[in-house]
Amino acid sequence: MIFRLVFGLLLFAGLICFAVYIGTKQPVWRHRGILLIKWTVIAGIGFFAVLILERLALLL
Repeated sequence: MIFRLVFGLLLFAGLICFAVYIGTKQPVWRHRGILLIKWTVIAGIGFFAVLILERLALLL
């Protein structure tokens, strides 16, 4: 539950940064958006890796 909230907020913040970039045309907002989306994807990969490892531990 907590992971879903954090994941959703990070994704939303990244989209807001891209919207501000479109509105202002300042490259700093695009870079912030890319950084947020990158860390959101990394967090998602880590989360699913933990889930997979838990399932594998149950099978063994």
